[in-house]
Amino acid sequence: MKKHIPNALTILRFLLVPVFLFYLFVSIHPDKNWFSLAIFVIASFTDYLDGMLARKYKVISDFGKIMDPLADKLLVLSALLGLCWLPPFYISKVIFYIILAREVLVTVLREVYQRKGIVMAADKLGKIKTVMQMVGIIIAFTIWAAMDTIPKPVAITISAWFWLVAIITVISGINYVRNSTRKGV
Repeated sequence: MKKHIPNALTILRFLLVPVFLFYLFVSIHPDKNWFSLAIFVIASFTDYLDGMLARKYKVISDFGKIMDPLADKLLVLSALLGLCWLPPFYISKVIFYIILAREVLVTVLREVYQRKGIVMAADKLGKIKTVMQMVGIIIAFTIWAAMDTIPKPVAITISAWFWLVAIITVISGINYVRNSTRKGV
């Protein structure tokens, strides 16, 4: 039973994405921002928990190596949609497209590698990128839920954070491609 918990948590994260999107874009509940934040935090925690449990129980699987990063991508991109297209932040859509492009590239490359029998798991820089994205999103959503009006310096700081995340995203994407060429793919 223990060996299935990490993959079940990954599947749970996939299932939380549409719920998160509902509260973010559709719901008219007055506390929808708090609900969005709570769902994002829970989903982010499942990412940490499934990795920890997979290592603890030594049940790292090809499913987890592929689906865990994919679930992370869907969750992060969903949150970035809100931060880019909804008030109060309206962070640059360029940031969203940079992150989306990197994630599509890496996902396509992973699929190509998998067909050749090579599993390319996320590397340390990719994990740092994911943590920075999730931390930035949690902070931004907390501010969004807690404040009626976002002070301009706060909005600028959030934007600057996500520009830094975009730069690290590009670097991690380049690193991923470089590592794949070292494996001879």
